Amino acid sequence: MQRSPALQPLSREHHSALKLAKACERAAGSSDEAEVERACLRASVACASELKAHFEMEEQTLLPLLTGTREQPLAERTLSEHRQLYAMLDGLQRNDAATLGHFGKCLAAHVRFEERELFPALEANLATRHEQSE
Repeated sequence: MQRSPALQPLSREHHSALKLAKACERAAGSSDEAEVERACLRASVACASELKAHFEMEEQTLLPLLTGTREQPLAERTLSEHRQLYAMLDGLQRNDAATLGHFGKCLAAHVRFEERELFPALEANLATRHEQSE
């Protein structure tokens, strides 16, 4: 499915996030402490840089578009999931394999939610706003 131009950069970032999520789950399922440590470091770095910027972009520019609409619960869920992912940072920094696996599962589920539910709602909202401005 073709995303609106406004959402395409975020969708591309979602692809990277899914790769990270898969790597986290794979490492967590291994019995290799060094692999877990590398994956935890990778996830921690991604949280501090890529994911933080991605989440802030969504929270500051996109989610406010859903305020006061019937899709507002999607925005609230998005914010809640962002907080849940950030809350796992401590466990990642301690190289905790269970947290790493949970982080991977939650990140993958979050990306799928945004691609399947949040972004279509935003696109419909943007289309409606565009039609109203014409």
